Parts: sequence; structure tokens; C-alpha cells
Amino acid sequence: MKPAPFDYLRAETLAEAHAVLAAEGSDASVIAGGQTLVPLLSMRMARPAVLVDIMHIAQLAGIVIEGNSIRVGAAVRQAELLAWPDLASRQPLLALAMPWIGHAQTRSRGTVCGSIALADPSAELPLTLVALGGDVILSSAHGRREVGAEEFFTGLMSTVRADDELIEAVRFPLRLAGTGYAFREFGRRHGDFAIAACAAVAHPSGVRLAVGGIADRPLVREFADTNGAALDDALDAFAVALEARDDLHATAQYRRELVRRMGRATIEEAMQCRG
Repeated sequence: MKPAPFDYLRAETLAEAHAVLAAEGSDASVIAGGQTLVPLLSMRMARPAVLVDIMHIAQLAGIVIEGNSIRVGAAVRQAELLAWPDLASRQPLLALAMPWIGHAQTRSRGTVCGSIALADPSAELPLTLVALGGDVILSSAHGRREVGAEEFFTGLMSTVRADDELIEAVRFPLRLAGTGYAFREFGRRHGDFAIAACAAVAHPSGVRLAVGGIADRPLVREFADTNGAALDDALDAFAVALEARDDLHATAQYRRELVRRMGRATIEEAMQCRG
């Protein structure tokens, strides 16, 4: 099947992209890496009137340290961030999670912000952004706003982004002294979306655990007491409270059990890595 007819704009500036999004609204789609959008176009599951290509906007390129965060522009491909020499030292959790994203071929085309925009509940980058307490920078013809990761994702492939907005960049907080990080994922095959994934950030006062692949968006919980049975009880309560889903890959109960077991292992690993 071929895509339905559409107009194509190769935007050279943010203002140009904003103008089209303001004029077309929900009839316009932003394309960057195209790893999800192109198949949807081919199956006619997406039928935009116009595609706005943002990959040639210079100000959307680049990985920079901005205050206490790593700012990743909307035109940065996943492979570029994974190959960034400072990744492991600046933010270990990203370095641990990114090799699990798809395959080398998809990472070479897919963008970091594109994965955030798609908001798949099993994807690694949304999970990592939520675990770290990062934020999303949205912009439109009317201005710019910043949204915390937990507020950005609202449901299954659903976000707070308005039709006239695009994701300009995302920010991942830098590594903190005395903090440990760990990431674990379980799937049918390496490169598949996760049946369950856990990202843990162990800080001096407790542990922050985020889980993906369970509910309709990444979810996070803080654990102050990480000793023995107290942690088991807290993980049990967290797993039970999750609105886990059944699908052809696993039952909701199986996913909850993964949260209990993987969650504890991920937390313990993060605590061991504090330094």
C-alpha cells in the first residue's frame, strides 16, 4: 500500500515549521527520523495533509550541557547520543538504557525526541526521562513551554503536546554525586519493545523506581525504606496498584510479578553503584 497524498515542507527554521503547524493544526505531522511515521503513512493509518520535516533546522541539532542537564535537540538521532563520548560519565542511566533501543539500523535513523513524542509505554527513552525527572521543551508560534516528564505522558501514545506545537528538545538531568543508576529490561528478543523494564535511581535518602511496559505510560514510585521486607512490601503495593495490561506477549499478573522481581534487582544494583 502507498501513502495517501500529502504536501511536504522541508523547514529550514523553527519559525517556518511553527507557521505550518499553526495553519494546519492536526492536519500536519512533524517528521524527523520517521521510524514510526513512515510505516503508518504506508499503511494509511496516518493521513496528514502536510509533512513538516524538521531535520534541517540548525537550532534543533546538537547535544549540549545546559545548567544541570543534557539538552538533546529534536534533530539528534539516537545513535548520535549513544556515541556521545561523555554519555556514561554525564548520565549513566542513559548509557545503560540506550543499547536496548531497537537495533543499530533503527537507532541510526530514529531520533531521541521522536521516541518521546511517540510516547510508547514500552519504549526506553520515555522511561528513562521519567526516571530521571527530566523535562520536555515544547514550542509553537505562540511561544515556548517546559513540561516535566511525568506530566508530559498522559496515556497510551498520548501526551500534552498541542497540535500546533513541536518538541524542540528534551533535557536529561546530569549524574549526581552519591547517586547510583541501574536499568533492566525483559522482552521476547533484544530490540523488541519491553514486556517490562525498570530504571532505578538510588540517592542518599532512598530510591526512585520507574517501570515501563506495564501500564499505558511510564510510572514512577519513590521508596524511602529499602531494607529487606519493607522493600518487598512496598514493591508488592506498587505492583498491585499498577493498571497492568494483558496482551499477546504477557498477562497483567505476569507483568506485576516482573515488577516485583526486576524492581528489587534493579534497585539493589543501583544502590551498589552509589558513589
